[in-house]
Amino acid sequence: MKKTVLRKYAHLIAKCGVNVQKGQEVFITAGLDQPEFVQMLVEVCYKLGASRVVVDWDYQPLQKTHYKYESLETLGSLTGYQKARWEHYLEKIPCRIYLESEDPDGLKGIDQDKMLKAQQMRYPLIKGYRDELQNKYQWCIAAVPGAAWAKKLFPGLRKRQAIEKLWEAILTTSRVTDDPVEAWREHNKDLQDRCAYLNTLGIDKLHYTSSNGTDFTVGMIPEAEFNGGGETSLQGIYFNPNIPTEECFISPMKGVAEGMVVSTMPLSREGQLIENFWIRFENGKAVEWHAEKNEQLLTNIITADEGSAYLGECALVPYDSPIRQSGLLFFNTLFDENAACHLALGFGFPDTIKGFEEKTLEECRALGVNDSMVHVDFMIGCEDLNIDAITRDGQTVPVFRNGNWAF
Repeated sequence: MKKTVLRKYAHLIAKCGVNVQKGQEVFITAGLDQPEFVQMLVEVCYKLGASRVVVDWDYQPLQKTHYKYESLETLGSLTGYQKARWEHYLEKIPCRIYLESEDPDGLKGIDQDKMLKAQQMRYPLIKGYRDELQNKYQWCIAAVPGAAWAKKLFPGLRKRQAIEKLWEAILTTSRVTDDPVEAWREHNKDLQDRCAYLNTLGIDKLHYTSSNGTDFTVGMIPEAEFNGGGETSLQGIYFNPNIPTEECFISPMKGVAEGMVVSTMPLSREGQLIENFWIRFENGKAVEWHAEKNEQLLTNIITADEGSAYLGECALVPYDSPIRQSGLLFFNTLFDENAACHLALGFGFPDTIKGFEEKTLEECRALGVNDSMVHVDFMIGCEDLNIDAITRDGQTVPVFRNGNWAF
């Protein structure tokens, strides 16, 4: 891929994504797949005024080695220097950039039970820090090609060709045009205009139906609003948390969901794929589920903690989105969730509550925003998905027809 195009992408992530401020620190998490691009991104962050840029490298085979040999007690603990880093985050409020490139099957064979127990032990140790940082900092998830990921998508191509093809797909769906910043300004406006319309309806419930068996109703929080595109941190800084994004999303009312939802894409989780699954809800809670592949991993998600069986997000994405039009199944949630309507188990977003800036985290959760150690998106959108909004004054308003916006 031409360096001039990659520099535009790096600038998009640093400027439009996290919107680095002068004197701000930046922490980047990346795999070992594209070190030249990471170096380019670091340089762009400095040129935008970053005072310090820290890169944390990730490597799936090393993760598997740690989980194989470390004790559960060690995996589930928080060391002094790890606590110091969390405290540093609280003091400095840095930008966080996450560059995804992992192999969708890269953690196949890992001890799932040990991994879940370690996460359950570790979460209470970091929850206080995470809650304190909620909505204060800018963050962005974007992607670069990894060799194994590229070969998963393009198995008939040689490695270099597959990586180049994946670069093309990432850059196209991320709107890396001649002027990416302007393209994202226009895209954000379109998403925000759609959210503004949805927020005028006074939606009480959303009812989803499709021929694959989805028949599902979920309740809305009266004080909640649909959001989409960029958002503003409590520091007053506008940023785009996902590149790409095509969704208008809201956090639903915890405890108000009934019926069956059927997945329409594989779910990539912990370097493994969960395939062909369905979930049934009663009183807002997942009470029954089945997956043809990796059902235990799906069970681990749903039973991770008290809130993981409840929903934290409802996201509306048209079937004809640019990612769907690419014809690719990315086997990566960042992309696949933006090709289809989806739901998320677990953590809900306090910033979907109107006036959340004036409320505490506890007040947002008391209104019905779910809390959990997990937030796992899974796709339910398909070509014949219909969604109706049942409003608080008793009207039924079509929101989606045959997979796409009805307005």
